[in-house]
Amino acid sequence: MVHTCVVAGCRNRRTPGTGLSFYRFPRDPERKQRWIAAVNRQGWAPNDGSRLCSTHFISGKQVKNPRSPDYVPSVFTPLSLDMKEPNPPEVPDKQEARVEAANALLFLQCQGGSEPEETSIVNFDDVFKALRRENRALRESVEKMSLSENCLRNDAEKVKFYTGLPNFFVLETVMLLLSPHMDAIRNAKLSKFQQLLLTLMRLRLDLRNQDLAYRFGVKVGTVVRTVNHVINIMSSTLVPTAVFWPSRAELRKNLPAALHSSCPDCAVIVDCFAVPCEGPVIKDNERGAAAAACNVLNYLIGVAPQGVVTFVSRGVLGNFSPRNLAQGSGFLCKLLPGDVVLASRDLDISDAVAARGARFDIAGCPEDGSSQRAEGSPPETLDVQAHVERVVSMVRQRYTMLTGPVERAFTTTAERTSNLSTFDKIVQVACALNNLCISAAPLE
Repeated sequence: MVHTCVVAGCRNRRTPGTGLSFYRFPRDPERKQRWIAAVNRQGWAPNDGSRLCSTHFISGKQVKNPRSPDYVPSVFTPLSLDMKEPNPPEVPDKQEARVEAANALLFLQCQGGSEPEETSIVNFDDVFKALRRENRALRESVEKMSLSENCLRNDAEKVKFYTGLPNFFVLETVMLLLSPHMDAIRNAKLSKFQQLLLTLMRLRLDLRNQDLAYRFGVKVGTVVRTVNHVINIMSSTLVPTAVFWPSRAELRKNLPAALHSSCPDCAVIVDCFAVPCEGPVIKDNERGAAAAACNVLNYLIGVAPQGVVTFVSRGVLGNFSPRNLAQGSGFLCKLLPGDVVLASRDLDISDAVAARGARFDIAGCPEDGSSQRAEGSPPETLDVQAHVERVVSMVRQRYTMLTGPVERAFTTTAERTSNLSTFDKIVQVACALNNLCISAAPLE
């Protein structure tokens, strides 16, 4: 293809032997606009085939350094517009003189038009060193403000604020556990660490998807996919590691002194807690307290006397039976003959527990099973309800997403092969992460 210079009056064409170079208009919008302004053709805009010949640059070629006079074409004399062939190549001394003259002109412009006798030659080495120092300082400033691995490595307070974990070592341990399973997640903009951090921030601070998209510089859809993927990986990898039923020997070995005499066979302390849901999930003809009860997710939680979560059921929406939830969630299968299940109230699971050879006790109630609390009950048994509430409160404070309301998108079943919704997995993951922290909630 034969190219012709687009400058008005310039008849230079790409022909063999001329030694001319022809340049496309830059892709950078600002530089491209400056080229168009230099060409000075009223109402004209370049296309993909538009070219500018090398005679319109001081040194005979374009330069990509913004500080060079040939960053933008500037030679548009009548002589050059009318010429059909390029002038013979200038001798190097003459070219160097013209470049020095252009540098001096640029320096005068920067100085606001100072007199020629007051000008001095620009020392580009000093300018380059100053720019490198400025660039280094800007990088350090951006690194401190960014949500990156280096940003959190030496800042335990920032780790606690964004992830709920006590320090970077625990966060790094979680990352090492999950990393081999994250290879299938293809995300060019977010590293594995950033994907984990984004998910933990979603749980910890209950940030909206749009907020996280702004913080990490990605689209909202990327945030949604990332959270779902990482939650699924944590549910299958981290939860079995951190939320597990201890052996009877381990339970008795670490049994708090408060239960040594009153309940030495205590295997677990159970209770139910509810999380409100977002938006209506009931029929139009339902009203009042019954309608409000249908707008919550209910969970059965098991807490060891040592203060760690050992069991979390799936969530049941609306009115529910603790008995059915215990039977359908696999809780009863974990009990051994002789185990004692302790609770602060009647959960209607005593018969189901007894069928496993275990015993269900209500703290502070007489052994005959009557509903009245025994006078003079040991204070340690009366603290059972506060113990469970303390653990649940700790998990909710550490991961505020569990305070609700739950978004409707999280209440649907996540996979066909599982009866767990995404929020069920989030609750279990939050309990697992809480177990990795110092409990501070033993029954003492």
